Amino acid sequence: FLVAQQYTTSARMACYGRSAGGLLVGAVVTQRPTLFAAALALVPFVDILNTILDPTIPLTIPEYEEWGNPNDPEQFQTMWEYSPYDHTSAQTYPAILMTAGFNDPRVQYWEPAKWIAKLRAVAPAGRYYLLTDMIAGHAGKSGRYDALLDRAVEYAFLCDVLAVPLS
Repeated sequence: FLVAQQYTTSARMACYGRSAGGLLVGAVVTQRPTLFAAALALVPFVDILNTILDPTIPLTIPEYEEWGNPNDPEQFQTMWEYSPYDHTSAQTYPAILMTAGFNDPRVQYWEPAKWIAKLRAVAPAGRYYLLTDMIAGHAGKSGRYDALLDRAVEYAFLCDVLAVPLS
């Protein structure tokens, strides 16, 4: 809509999501990779099938109600259709900044790491960044200034990718 109405262009647009919203960012980026110039996926749930098929991971089975039960073939197919990790292929992607919290019980740190590795393997010319906080959990850093530092890094990434003049 924004591009069609000429409010902006894809080269000046970014998307943002965290946790389940990061899953949405991943799905959009894999399905419509030219829609945005930049994507911020903070603690993104991007490897939905591998995660939800492993009942030893905390919160997996209780999440069936929200995401579906992968043991049901129809639900498995639906989940597969929007799974970012499973639909990453050799194409041009926007610049992507991902975060992970080493102590995150909801989205384990290896999910964004696996997706970054796959992006770099199949589309090596892209700009993909992963910031893993070795202390943070799912909600990120605590403390007034630490959270502000995280926002500053995100804004710096966007200013760089979108070529925002800083003077």
